[in-house]
Amino acid sequence: MLPACRTDGEGFTIPTFDLIPSDVEGFMDELWEFQSAFHDCFSRSEPRAHFFDYMVGQLSQLERKSIEPMALHVEGGTVRGLQRFISDVRWDEEQMRWNYHQLVAEEMGDPDGVLMFDETGFVKKGKDSVGVARQYCGTLGKVENCQVGVFAGYASRQGYALVDKRLFLPEVWFTDAYAAQRVRCHVPTEVTFQSKPQLAAAMLQAIAHEGLLPFKYLVADCLYGNSPDFLDAVEACVGVTAFVSIPAETRCWLQRPLTVDTTYTYKGEVRSKRVVVADNSPCTVGAFAARLPASSWYRRTVSEGTKGPITYAFARQRVTLCKEGLPARSVWLVIKRTLGAEPTYAYYISNAPVSTPLRTFVWLSGLRWAVEQCFEEGKTELGMAHYEVRKYPGWHHHMLTTMLAHFFLWHLKIRLGKKSPSADGLATADTLGSGLTLTHVYGGDRSGSGCLGATEELYRLSRAPQTAGG
Repeated sequence: MLPACRTDGEGFTIPTFDLIPSDVEGFMDELWEFQSAFHDCFSRSEPRAHFFDYMVGQLSQLERKSIEPMALHVEGGTVRGLQRFISDVRWDEEQMRWNYHQLVAEEMGDPDGVLMFDETGFVKKGKDSVGVARQYCGTLGKVENCQVGVFAGYASRQGYALVDKRLFLPEVWFTDAYAAQRVRCHVPTEVTFQSKPQLAAAMLQAIAHEGLLPFKYLVADCLYGNSPDFLDAVEACVGVTAFVSIPAETRCWLQRPLTVDTTYTYKGEVRSKRVVVADNSPCTVGAFAARLPASSWYRRTVSEGTKGPITYAFARQRVTLCKEGLPARSVWLVIKRTLGAEPTYAYYISNAPVSTPLRTFVWLSGLRWAVEQCFEEGKTELGMAHYEVRKYPGWHHHMLTTMLAHFFLWHLKIRLGKKSPSADGLATADTLGSGLTLTHVYGGDRSGSGCLGATEELYRLSRAPQTAGG
């Protein structure tokens, strides 16, 4: 019988979103103050006004939050003006990211914070938008005509938010056949092909170099755990504990094998190469898991779901990963297995110290829900997937405003001091009851009439000082 053990006291609880209408009375002043923190990122008053309009539209109760309905929804808004603002006006994105990360650090920053990396797809019907191609779309779970964005998320005891983004451009977009398309979509000439893990590695390096967001842990799925580029970027972050998924085909040794240098002759030239001593072939992590005895597995309840405790069996082993037939980095291999007659397996590696207790890995295995929740809330409530822009700058601008709108709601929650306790010290997607809904923020139905009154009040409070401040 597997030993039973809970994870109480390990790590921290990531709160869920639970504002109610009475909590957000007078939030219009808060939105004005919040968005004004980014006015130094625009050179003129007109784009500052459009920036405000766009955030109002995303926080509205409009059913579809593309540019036209949002422009028509706000007082004095123009479709063409908002389109030009998103796609053509220059933003100081580096300064915006700096300002944003300062706000996140002030309100969510924690020395034990967690960075999360994941991608999400945006289905598109046409072929004119930047980065569109037939590619795997995680949103649908199949290959589809879509765009794919790679995102960095941040989570702590205070909440969760998206903190950076990159648009993935498929390799075909850098061929001569797409040269004219790249120009039409304003793809910068310095942009070159990067895989999704390479984009994530670039974001990780930028966040670490910036030094504003404190973090101790890092989680990502197997696309990133299988990438040497991403793992190299993780290793450069001294003191950070990574916990990343890997595929079942990943090869490793239980004991680091000995290697020797041998010489050989190729085309008359003597060359050398390093090889593993004797017949010591690596095994896959899937094969290793299948051979583990019952005594190696430990049952752990990781959270309380709506239908009861969510429990898995866990095992772990120190291994040496195989890279091109040679031993590479030594890591923890952590295996998670569902209970029942036909179990399914998930595999992870971690650079955690040898002394790390199993309960830390159990806790880390349940954290990635927070970045997935960012996508869910952004798409269902803030129009994250409703954009109709085609240009490279427009995609990044829209995603940035979505990230800011999402964080603004957390800003309200944190300011109001709301708490979201979890029974096991770990909130998971399965335990989210209320979720983030803008009905909570605005009240009323989703016809838009309730939000229109709020928007008019917002303009009454804010339009005059905004114009004067240009």
